[in-house]
Amino acid sequence: MRKILIIGAGKSTSVLTEYLLKKSTSEDLQITIGDLEIGNATKLAGDHPRAKALTLDIFQKEEREQAVKDADIVISMLPARFHIEVARDCLRFGKNMVTASYISDEMQDLDKEVKEKGLVFMNEIGVDPGIDHMSAMQVIDRIREEGGKMLLFESFTGGLVAPESDTNLWNYKFTWNPRNVVVAGQGGVAKFLQEGKFKYIPYNRLFRRTEFLEVKNYGKFEVYANRNSLKYKSIYGLNDILTLYRGTIRRVGFSRAWNMFVQLGMTDDSYIMENSKEMSYRDFVNSFLPYSPTDSVELKFRHNLKIDQDDIMWDKLLELDLFNPNKKVGIKKATPAQMLQKILMEKWSLSEEDKDMIVMYHKFGYELNGEKKQIDATMVHIGEDQTRTAMARTVGLPVAIAALKILNGTISTPGVQLPISKEVYDPILKELAENGITFREEEKEYLGYNPFGEVGN
Repeated sequence: MRKILIIGAGKSTSVLTEYLLKKSTSEDLQITIGDLEIGNATKLAGDHPRAKALTLDIFQKEEREQAVKDADIVISMLPARFHIEVARDCLRFGKNMVTASYISDEMQDLDKEVKEKGLVFMNEIGVDPGIDHMSAMQVIDRIREEGGKMLLFESFTGGLVAPESDTNLWNYKFTWNPRNVVVAGQGGVAKFLQEGKFKYIPYNRLFRRTEFLEVKNYGKFEVYANRNSLKYKSIYGLNDILTLYRGTIRRVGFSRAWNMFVQLGMTDDSYIMENSKEMSYRDFVNSFLPYSPTDSVELKFRHNLKIDQDDIMWDKLLELDLFNPNKKVGIKKATPAQMLQKILMEKWSLSEEDKDMIVMYHKFGYELNGEKKQIDATMVHIGEDQTRTAMARTVGLPVAIAALKILNGTISTPGVQLPISKEVYDPILKELAENGITFREEEKEYLGYNPFGEVGN
């Protein structure tokens, strides 16, 4: 039997494991799931004859090395910062590796040795990064093969709540790591290209510089810029592109409301608030407002952010129960971002019946035979339940498919890489389509960048 080691039994590992176990007899696979908590691994392995659970602490060197040594290929579903330890073991023992995370500098530094050993270290093979890379490169390569020249590339992705589960005024619920939502956009300026001009949006302006897009059958959405779109010039070979812009999708109105928290400082994660454990929700909000001997917290909030009492923004705040004096935050030595996350999780966590939704939207502008053209490609995928969520499927399936293709030699180009070559994206996108993850392409009139879509200039 060919042995696959999966390290980390988190949310998307369930779909990944399910896929591999379905193929285990025909492909002669033995699946080992290693996790610090054996219960998590046991739950995924179940009583399947070709699956086994393993207690695995990646900080225990001998334990980790033995698990890697016993495998034919290793899938790391650990938090991104821990991949490097596993990667060094894979290099030492000559094992291929797959992760869904961005390639770190440390991982990239292994590229020469990985190539020398003829190994494949496939990274960025989830949804974003992952499906975004593959679906974009498939169209870009097709345009180039026809003799076209790329002029514009815009790409947007969002993890959202499905329409039937959209039950709050924010039109949003947490479908993945809540912390990533709360601190999104911090730590650097958003950089991109529009019509040959470099554009920059600092964090304090990020959520007021949104663009709009329409997805057939799903209505209107907004996007805010990702941190660094410019690096995709070299990654995708778009060195002469005029417009290059990547962003995150939300429902219209979310960013304007979220900006209230940004302006007050509630998303800051750089310092600890005194007495955080004993603070009520109301105390937390009041911490960011000026003192007044007469005005209420509500009045100070509205006055500082210039919100009328009949503004929908105010209703969104009330829905979160932000001004409740009886609810305690209850976290010791917490940052503002951690406290805000705790408050939001109470209202934005998915219920058992809720379904999530992934929306991806690419725009390709190009010139062919002297004529300017545009293709818009959209993908909407709705989760089945709380195990087979859209996020878990769009992360877990590409990882699983890639691992099996590498094991079978379909993907064989060595090195530390991301899925941007035809060898990788063609077979994986084909199989994703068979699993209901598909893109709908539409030819549009090329208008270049449309400035009327932008808010807050």
